[in-house]
Amino acid sequence: MNGACAWITHRDCRLHEMGEGHPECPERLDAISDYLVSTGLMNLLIPYEAPAATPEQLGRAHAMLYVRELMASAPREGYLQLDPDTSMNPHSLSAALHAAGAAVLATDLVLGGEVQRAFCAVRPPGHHASREAAMGFCLFNNVAVGIRHALDFHGLQRVALADFDVHHGNGSEDILAGDERVLMVSTFQRDLYPFLGNVPLGLNMENVALERGTGGAELRRAFEDSWRPRLEAFRPQLLFISAGFDAHRADEMGGLRWVEDDAAGAEAPEFAPGSLADGLSIRAARFGFSFSNASSITARSVASDFFHVTSSSRASASVINPAMSWQV
Repeated sequence: MNGACAWITHRDCRLHEMGEGHPECPERLDAISDYLVSTGLMNLLIPYEAPAATPEQLGRAHAMLYVRELMASAPREGYLQLDPDTSMNPHSLSAALHAAGAAVLATDLVLGGEVQRAFCAVRPPGHHASREAAMGFCLFNNVAVGIRHALDFHGLQRVALADFDVHHGNGSEDILAGDERVLMVSTFQRDLYPFLGNVPLGLNMENVALERGTGGAELRRAFEDSWRPRLEAFRPQLLFISAGFDAHRADEMGGLRWVEDDAAGAEAPEFAPGSLADGLSIRAARFGFSFSNASSITARSVASDFFHVTSSSRASASVINPAMSWQV
């Protein structure tokens, strides 16, 4: 396994949009890629084009009836409203298929040893999409599709998902709750959209609801007191980190008070890869609506990932997926 980093994207992800003024917009991808180019960090990455996820791959995380209905309902013009916050334009279905396919490709690249880390620059996001419904800007649950691909196609037996965000990853919990092969640990702001997560849906869920105004110290305490014991006891073979940075104090969508260093602390489980996941992790990073803030966090993530890879004696693979993210 070499130390290469992959950058996985698809042009149709830029064409998906949900109307003028919608916060989940194509410019989010531009802000990230432009910043990486300007800092020279893009030179560290190997570009890959995301494939479209197949119905079989989507069906591992979603009900096939939902998959068929969503594919059949894609509009030829204008917008199709799926819920109060989520709609499709004529390019949305292709974007969603390639966003989910990016998670599949990233998993293949990581587990196949072709790269150690991969960044999936895709949208629409995913962690609110449940087994049978789109919501919160999300059509398919990209990270859940990747996790089930690791389990059902590659044959892993224990996979963990760490999801930190200002909003609870209710779709990921809906899909993965009760699957004994998966442990999901999460943090989110209490009493904020989607107003779920306070009561875990399964024994394989470790949900930590944070009060409005919570900063880095409380966040790190939640990781050490709640997440780490569960992760170490579970002994995952692969660790997915679904990283949302809308908990940053500059983001107006929520009320948490994180700063950039807190995001690094939130990813602390990855920095002990040998003890947590036999050296393998897949990170799905979700960006927010403060473009300059998201760009700087992403650049720091890329830099820390690259230097961690090149200096580590063990294989540590990660996937960052900017578009699975910052949903309301």
